[in-house]
Parts: sequence; C-alpha cells; structure tokens
Amino acid sequence: MQQLNLPNYDFRIIAEKGKNYILDRIRRRYVLLTPEEWVRQNFIEYLIKEKNYPESLMAVEKQISMNGKLFRFDLLVYQRTGQPFLVAEFKAPVVKISQEAFDQVVRYNMTLKVERVVVSNGLQHFACEIDYENNDYRFLKEVPHF
Repeated sequence: MQQLNLPNYDFRIIAEKGKNYILDRIRRRYVLLTPEEWVRQNFIEYLIKEKNYPESLMAVEKQISMNGKLFRFDLLVYQRTGQPFLVAEFKAPVVKISQEAFDQVVRYNMTLKVERVVVSNGLQHFACEIDYENNDYRFLKEVPHF
C-alpha cells in the first residue's frame, strides 16, 4: 500500500481469494484492505500510539440516524463520559480533500455535536475545533492529544 504522511506501523494483513484483508483492532475482525481502509487503520494507530487516544473509546463505521436517513461515519471517539468528542472522515490518498469532505463531516456533526473534526486522506490531515458558543470553528495545527 501507499506510504502515508503518518509514522509506519505494523499491521496484520492476510490474503484470501486474491484480496488483501487487514485486521481492524477496533472492530476486532479482518476487513477488506482498500486505499481508504489503509488510511483509516493508519490514522487509528496514529491516534492510539502518538496522541494517546484509548482504543476502547473508538467506534468505526457506526450508523446514525438524522431526519429519518441513515449515515455512517468513519471514526468516532468518545470522551470518558460517553459523549462524542471527535469525528473523522477518511478518504483514499488519491482523493483530494475538498469542501465536500468537510460538508459530509459537518452533516454528521449536526447530530453528534463533537468538539473536534478531522478529515484525512493519509497525506493531508485537517483538524478543526468547533466553537458552539460563537457558532464558529478554527483549524488546528495538528490533531490534539486526548
């Protein structure tokens, strides 16, 4: 897989019927290794190993209902209180981070009301902190520690 703008991590990857699968430590099962999944798994390792995010507070590809429609987010990290804290959207490295990617995360955030939003394609990472009191947001220089 493509080298990302993240530290190198070791993963358990298996091949089955001509396809590669990677062990997702959060879902505790092997999942199809797509370019987007490669970004997600690397970013999860980054959050755990570099930013001290507890894996026990992470949820991957969970569905939420908004106005009768189901949406699925890539990664949600909870606070120790159980409240959502960070939502992340991942794209394949060949996908340029666009306004559309941010709009997708913002739609999720209307229901979740998280404090931090991350969008990454593995090469570029954008993190924002939401200020609900002033109805504003600001970009952060890096993903904050837990």
